[in-house]
Amino acid sequence: MARGQRAARLALGWGCCLLLCCAAASKVEVFMPAVVEAEVDGTARIECNFHIPDNGSYAYINWFYINHGNRVRLYHITGEETLEDDTGYKGRLSLGQDKSLSISRVTMQDANIFVCQVGAGSYGVDEKHTRLFVYKVPEAPEITASSAGISVQNSDKSKIAQCVSRNGHPAPNITWYKNGEQLEENGEVKMTLTRTREASGLYTVTSSLLARVTRQDRHSRYHCAVHYRLRGQPRTLESRRVNITVFYPAEHVKLQVMPSSTLVKEGDDVQLVCEADGNPAPVFSFLKRELEEWHDVSTLADSGVLNLHNVNKNSSGLYRCQTLDLDDMGVLEEDVELTVNYIEGVHVNMEPSSTLHEGDSVKLSCDAHSPVNLNYHWRDEKGKKIAEGNQLFLSNLTFETSSNFICKVMAPSVPGLEQSKQVAVAVQGKPRIVAVSSPLYVQQDEVVNLTCKAIAHPRPSLRWSVNGTAHEYVDKQHITSNLTVRVSHDLLRAGARCRVSNTLGVTEQHIQLLVESVRKAQKTSESKGVIIVAIIVAILVVAVLGSVIYFLHKKGKIPCGRAGKQDITKPEARKDKSLVDVKSDKLSEEAGLLQGANGEKRPAADQNEKYIDLRN
Repeated sequence: MARGQRAARLALGWGCCLLLCCAAASKVEVFMPAVVEAEVDGTARIECNFHIPDNGSYAYINWFYINHGNRVRLYHITGEETLEDDTGYKGRLSLGQDKSLSISRVTMQDANIFVCQVGAGSYGVDEKHTRLFVYKVPEAPEITASSAGISVQNSDKSKIAQCVSRNGHPAPNITWYKNGEQLEENGEVKMTLTRTREASGLYTVTSSLLARVTRQDRHSRYHCAVHYRLRGQPRTLESRRVNITVFYPAEHVKLQVMPSSTLVKEGDDVQLVCEADGNPAPVFSFLKRELEEWHDVSTLADSGVLNLHNVNKNSSGLYRCQTLDLDDMGVLEEDVELTVNYIEGVHVNMEPSSTLHEGDSVKLSCDAHSPVNLNYHWRDEKGKKIAEGNQLFLSNLTFETSSNFICKVMAPSVPGLEQSKQVAVAVQGKPRIVAVSSPLYVQQDEVVNLTCKAIAHPRPSLRWSVNGTAHEYVDKQHITSNLTVRVSHDLLRAGARCRVSNTLGVTEQHIQLLVESVRKAQKTSESKGVIIVAIIVAILVVAVLGSVIYFLHKKGKIPCGRAGKQDITKPEARKDKSLVDVKSDKLSEEAGLLQGANGEKRPAADQNEKYIDLRN
């Protein structure tokens, strides 16, 4: 009995299942995605796929959206017409060939549930819904570092930076990084996060980083990143890197001479630079040790730099830089020795020191004092180098000897360190006339210039024996006078005299004036003399040439002419007279037959005779 009941129940179950399956297969079915994502200002497309048994057609399609729990119809579609309802979406909706719904210019308020309902007559009605998810990619994060410095001595956490990401949806997250490594909250680090929903429905997210800093954080670089999801995938936008100002006390101080690459010499501008590794820079003061005491020289300093201009040997000494940290009132100090190289006491000694005259000799000795080795050389007043060493010997002095000599003292180990001393060597004597315009060829009543140039020391005076207009020029020991005068009979006869004098004597020179015709006569006489000399030279050349030819002919160096005979000077008509037979001493015994004038062979005997025509 129980077995029969069990079989009956099993048959009833299978029947019900078959009935339900057949019923389901005989109804319309709608298929829609559960979620559709769209970006703000983009276009959302929501598909509505459906199946009607036996290839039936739909009677109508309705599109709705859920607004505060109520259905609001958007479209009513039949086989004959499509009606769009008057809603807030009007003007932004469109239908595809497959009856899919498209929404343009999507806003945050479009994030609703959309329903597609399909009616197919006897096949019934079915509907499904899709949730429209509206997103907005947030703007890149903006980071702002703390504008005020942060002290390592702060016991509380200080604000390092702030990060802001705007206009995102949904609200993104923000993380912090230091030197590329993500920070986590702990006892030294704290992060705050604020989300603000704007009127547009988008979110602005603000995060602040607070931390304790160390001395090493002066080199640290911080940045933030905003994290969001797009179509189910995680995305990240990073900010720029920033650093912060960290205040810390100084631990070391350094004092150095600048420029440090060169030796300091007198006349240089020098800086003593004091640097400390604290931030902000501590207060600096400078001291100099003099006579076992320290004297404050900070009035010459500016921001840790002591400026010393045009230093000399008195600038040498021990200098000290002191720092005072205003946070902990700690004092640090450092010393440096400044050495200024110098040359002083340059002087020149002259032996003998008495008055010098032309023909005398003198020795110049140069000396100077310096803490470094010195080299000496000498130059004349034109700057030309004339000798090495600290002594200069001058002999056979004249007025033309350079009157000024320069001793140049140099320190090879200190480039640019040098001094010079000039000494005057005055050679005295009575005047010496070095140039006059004599003889001067002139014409009667002609206006001419007479010139007289002399040299002397002490400075001489110059006078002329005739009257005229004089122009005088003085150049050191030289004196030159140009006298403009008209040529008279007396001037032609007596000439002019140039008289130069100083305290040591007088020198005169006569200037001779000659009439121009005299010079022409002299030139004619000279021309005749030149012609006579040229004739004599030509005769001598001809004589020498004749002797050479005779000598060479006699030695057999010049061969005979036709038929072994040679005429030197006489014409053809006189070749039969005054012939001298000259036997050759050096004819070769192995000579062949010479060819005659008509081509005939001549015997060897004829080859032993040569003839020289000595006729006039």
